[in-house]
Amino acid sequence: MHIAEGFLPPLQAAAWFVAATPFVVHGAMAVVKQVRKDPDSKLLLAAAGAFTFALSAVKLPSVTGSSSHPTGTGAGAVLFKPPVLAFLGTIVLLFQAILLAHGGLTTLGANVFSMAIVGPWCGYLMWVLFKKVNKMVAVFLAMAVADLSTYVVTSFQLAIAYPGTEGSFGATLVKFMSIFALTQIPLALAEGVLGVFLFSFLTRVASSELSKLGVLSRKDVEAAS
Repeated sequence: MHIAEGFLPPLQAAAWFVAATPFVVHGAMAVVKQVRKDPDSKLLLAAAGAFTFALSAVKLPSVTGSSSHPTGTGAGAVLFKPPVLAFLGTIVLLFQAILLAHGGLTTLGANVFSMAIVGPWCGYLMWVLFKKVNKMVAVFLAMAVADLSTYVVTSFQLAIAYPGTEGSFGATLVKFMSIFALTQIPLALAEGVLGVFLFSFLTRVASSELSKLGVLSRKDVEAAS
């Protein structure tokens, strides 16, 4: 879920803005650097942002009474590295808050931190660890883990804001995570499968661009030709 407008205490909402801002500024600089380095990557950058917007706008009801959605940030993290996603993800979440009432402006910092910062970094770590074993396995794990880690952080944020009557942070964290788990785990696995199809397609139609980005090796490009 995106944390809804006004759902976090003001001081905590402000703290998440402060925590997210350096990553977003660095991400904006990374986007400018990427475009200057390779102007032809603009189209793929836009596609990565659009993919995240479209996928994370799909709101699915949960059997626990909440709602869940894919995030789509793992794909962009693999293509352009996580800093770029901090900026693209912020734009996505801002437009969703304004146009779709999905998330909120006061909670934008918290949502950016979970979906546009932690999610892409966790997904990218899976890519780095497993790409030499099998690139499609690495893509699957990057997409799935980027999704799941976003919800772990969201649960953490909500547990801080609403520790429960017992005051046990750990128990509240587990409660929030369990609310999402029934829907989010299969959703993350489905997102991983979608990522495999997406990168299989990109390998066929944009292998040279993926090679420029370092996603494919020269051997991979020759095999795709």
